[in-house]
Amino acid sequence: MLLIPKLLARAVFMALSLVSVLVDSTVPARAASTTEKTYGFVVSSLFTAINDTKYMEECPEGLTQSNDELWLKGMTPEQREKATNGGQTDHVLRRFAAALRGPNGEDVCWNPEVIKDPPMRTVQGKVSYGINLDGTSDGKATPKTCAHEKFIGLDGTPAVDNQLFRILGCTRGWRAEGGIESRAQAERLDISQGIILVEISGVKDLRNDDNVRVTFYRPVDKLLKDGTGQVLPYVSYQIDTTRYGDSTRGRIVDGVLTTDPIDVRLPFYGNLVISDLYIRGMLLKVDLAPDASSAKGIMAGYSDREVWWDYIRKIGMTWLGRHSCPALYEASRRLADGYPDPATGECTAISSAYKIEMVPAFVIHPSVTSAKAP
Repeated sequence: MLLIPKLLARAVFMALSLVSVLVDSTVPARAASTTEKTYGFVVSSLFTAINDTKYMEECPEGLTQSNDELWLKGMTPEQREKATNGGQTDHVLRRFAAALRGPNGEDVCWNPEVIKDPPMRTVQGKVSYGINLDGTSDGKATPKTCAHEKFIGLDGTPAVDNQLFRILGCTRGWRAEGGIESRAQAERLDISQGIILVEISGVKDLRNDDNVRVTFYRPVDKLLKDGTGQVLPYVSYQIDTTRYGDSTRGRIVDGVLTTDPIDVRLPFYGNLVISDLYIRGMLLKVDLAPDASSAKGIMAGYSDREVWWDYIRKIGMTWLGRHSCPALYEASRRLADGYPDPATGECTAISSAYKIEMVPAFVIHPSVTSAKAP
């Protein structure tokens, strides 16, 4: 009678042993050795860092003019009446006509240089999210940057860089009441696209450690969420082994993780567009909960302007963003401050900051096996 229980126990032990051989998982507090641990997180919230104040002090000229507004201003009263059915056609339904206002009917988001719109209204305020990326106190040109104006951080830190905020901060779609960012965030959670995994390994002390490794992945599994739509913690996610996986060193001081700069490609999805975040010299600075139950902070660096613009033109939602594509394109070229083109001297990247929140997760690595000769 005792034989069956013994056989069953042995079978369970063998099965568990096989699983441990086939799968290497990063758990929120798995011991990599007797002294080191590895922590896994999944990004649950990602927003372009916009310091939009209650009374818009940062935008004394008001919000940006939209494609629709400029399209209407370019018509005679009679043309406006006809084009809008006497003003009855909603701006959402007018979006295609407003975009196709090039001299030969070109889409001005895909061809932003065929017309010249009035300059974009940009941020004039002095306070922003961000990190000092170029190491200067005054934004003077360096071998890796173009001259630009600095901000003061929300916590009073001097000389932070965030030209993306300067460009987008007075555009309704990227402000709190706008829809570009909130829609992108909701879509990522709904369909599990553009999700980022973060693995912190070699951790000896979660509060203070001068040498850890931080690696970025994309999960191939769908996000699991609770009944309110929030990302569940402590869920296992297998990594995409064909793309991503950039890694850098970092340090933890008083529970704050800061990474060394790295050129990184991260998965991104928003407003029905599959894309990447290509950020040069990216720094991650996040507060880690003492028990690793959460992490929250800033991801900053120089967003590649070409990759960023490809996303902007593809979303085609000028009605939602309430911006002019030609004016936005011109502003992004004029205010870009990172990585000058050797031939032209024009900067090819834009200093940026993203607000990021993470919950703990199990980061599952595939097994590494080798075939034996027959």
